Formats: sequence, C-alpha cells, structure tokens
Amino acid sequence: MINNRLQSCVIIAGYFAYLVLGALVFQALEKDAKAKQENIILRIKESFLKNITSFSPAKVELFVENLMDAVGKELRYKQNNWDFSNSFFFVGSMLATIGYGNISPKTAGGQLFCVFFALFGIPLNIVFLNHIGNMIAMLCERLAKWLYEKGVQKKTTRCLTLLFFLVMGILMFLCLPSAVFREMEGWTYGEAIYFAFITLSTIGFGDYIIGKASYNHYNHFQSMLCIVFW
Repeated sequence: MINNRLQSCVIIAGYFAYLVLGALVFQALEKDAKAKQENIILRIKESFLKNITSFSPAKVELFVENLMDAVGKELRYKQNNWDFSNSFFFVGSMLATIGYGNISPKTAGGQLFCVFFALFGIPLNIVFLNHIGNMIAMLCERLAKWLYEKGVQKKTTRCLTLLFFLVMGILMFLCLPSAVFREMEGWTYGEAIYFAFITLSTIGFGDYIIGKASYNHYNHFQSMLCIVFW
C-alpha cells in the first residue's frame, strides 16, 4: 500500500514537473520572438524611406512582398502570447495530442525543442493516464469486494461495479470539468460539455478554447487547474 502511494506521488509529481519545465523553456525561447519580428519590420521601413528615391519598380515590388511577409509573421506572433499560463496550456494540450493550433512555437529553437519535448512527453502522458485508470480500477475492485462481502450476488456486483466505473468516469472527465470551464469562461453548460468532450477525445477543433476571450487572462494556478480538469 505504501509503495503504491509512493509510486502514485512520484508519477504525478514527475508529470507536472515535466509540464512546468516545458512551459518555462518554451516561454524563454518564444517570448522575444514578437519583439524581434517588430524590429525586422522597422528596419524594412527605415531602409525603404532612406532609399525611396532610388528604388526601381522591381525593388518597390520586392519591398512590398517582404513587408507583407513580415507583417503576416507579426500577426501570427501577436496571437502567441508566451506568458507562463499560455506556455503551460500549450505543453498540456501538446502532450495530450489535442493540438488546438491557437498557439505554436515560431522560432527554430522552440520548434526543435517541441519535437524532443513531445517525443518523451507523450509516452509520459500515456503512463500518467494509465496510472489514473489503474487507480480508478482499484477503487472498483474494492467496491466489488465490499459488495461481495455484504452478500450481493456476483452478477449484481459486476453490474454495480461497472455502473460505478461509468459514473465516476463521466463525473471526473465530463461533468465536473464542464462545470469548472463554465464558470471560468462564461459558457453555457452545453458549450462546456461540448468543449470537454472534444478535448477529452483529442479531436481539438479549436472553435472553443479556454482563455481565448480578451477578458480571460489566467494566472498560474488557473492555468494548472485547467490542465488538471482535462
């Protein structure tokens, strides 16, 4: 019993430590990308203003193309606010293989780290979820044993245990997270259930995303709470 509890603590602590470490690294790699892109646009504008009288039509066309490309990249960077909350949300959705697409690494370092982080993190996520499943199964076994000791028939015990497993799963992974997301996001309960199911099934359409509204800016605790309730 003590070994099982210790193992559970190690797995849970290791999983969340891996998430926090990844969030910090992504934040460090990506947070200055927006400023660098703004500097590139500024240099393009300055170069154009200095040499505007000597520009040929071909050079003007090349300038417009470069400027449009730089502005397009800046718009993508503006959608990627790499504070700790968003970074933590990103690593959690990535390891869960959801992939909303609302935030993604743009720097070469961030993209390379993303590959190796997911390479080790996705198997860790599977181990973590498998352990959670084993914990629920253990509860079901204890319930079945208790019912059997109370004189309940074996067939009835199996039905009640299965019912308990289904109810626990629906409550833990659908109803309770939906209630939390409803309060945090201001959604209807139907929208919250829809989001929870799309997230839980790893479909990840991206039409509903926590923290997407401009008035929602989560602190570190709220961000971690959202990951927990997946």
